[in-house]
Amino acid sequence: MPAFGRDMMLVKGSGSTVTDADGKTYLDFVAGIAVCSTGHCHPKVVKAIQDQAAELIHCSNLYYVPHQATLAKRLVEYSGLKKAFFSNSGAEANEGAIKLARVRTGKTEFVACEDGFHGRTMASLSCTHKPAIREPFLPLNPRCSFVPYGDAEAIKKAITKDTAGVIVEPIQGEAGVIIPPKGYLKEIREICDEKDVLMILDEVQTGMGRTGKWFAYQHEGILPDIVSIAKGIASGFPMGAIVAREGLEFSRSEHGSTFAGGPIACAAAIATLDVIDEILPTISRKGEHLKRLLSAYNPRSMGLMTGITLGDACPAVQQYCKEQGVLVNCAAHGNLRLIPPLVIREEEIEKGCGVIDAAIKTAC
Repeated sequence: MPAFGRDMMLVKGSGSTVTDADGKTYLDFVAGIAVCSTGHCHPKVVKAIQDQAAELIHCSNLYYVPHQATLAKRLVEYSGLKKAFFSNSGAEANEGAIKLARVRTGKTEFVACEDGFHGRTMASLSCTHKPAIREPFLPLNPRCSFVPYGDAEAIKKAITKDTAGVIVEPIQGEAGVIIPPKGYLKEIREICDEKDVLMILDEVQTGMGRTGKWFAYQHEGILPDIVSIAKGIASGFPMGAIVAREGLEFSRSEHGSTFAGGPIACAAAIATLDVIDEILPTISRKGEHLKRLLSAYNPRSMGLMTGITLGDACPAVQQYCKEQGVLVNCAAHGNLRLIPPLVIREEEIEKGCGVIDAAIKTAC
């Protein structure tokens, strides 16, 4: 089915580089859309997958699954929350968060943000704003009200007696790395406490060290009620999770999944966490270096997550970079999105930014 537009095939990767079917090598500033956090084919992740595949590939959640409890414990420790439930993707994680909010509050509606993206399954799509992917599937359930991003007061006004939760990205990724005003998440936390609704943070793109901390909400010193995770959690092996506060959990049979939290996925995720744990202190420094190199273009940046508004010139910049051996991504509204592997080296950042700089000067 022609659901994707593509013009090249990537067949091999190592670290921050990938190779296409014609043998051309590229520096990768897309990283599978913030997925390949440890780079491509990190030796520790590859070994974890190979070792587990030789022992047990699948185990039903009717039984205790190898590595699952170990991974859950680590996610709880890193997040500051209390309980984890695994999924196969970010959309599934948000689907689980929505279900959990509804079943525990008994309420049925949500508040989300304009330009927010939470997935393409039916419930996650209900809370996704983009008209082009939303409108063909109306009517959607649950009901969701959309407010401008960065406006906490608008969230407060949108909450009703039927609101189960507020679902927000700490930084809007698909919108083009849109960073809200400082204190925005704190305000939402206070509003949710005052109104007795759940604060759900979608950290599918911002989590797992992307912003320089394990989770972006940690920059503001708050705790959400539920956080959704995916993308960078397992270096490209399909994996997602929700982590929730004490007293917020599914009861037996309220939720489930055949493949979620399987042995190989959990092994890959644990190896990924090990690598990120080692490099986490370097991420903010590398992000600042990238930001400085592109400072002429007023980049929005936190950790290794950068957006630059280019408008109609963005596709031409993306194409120029590709021709010069650097992969970048145009997100919404003409915003260039740069989300390289967290293991990227400073000299690779300099090389990539040199090409991006030349591309912008050429196209603009």
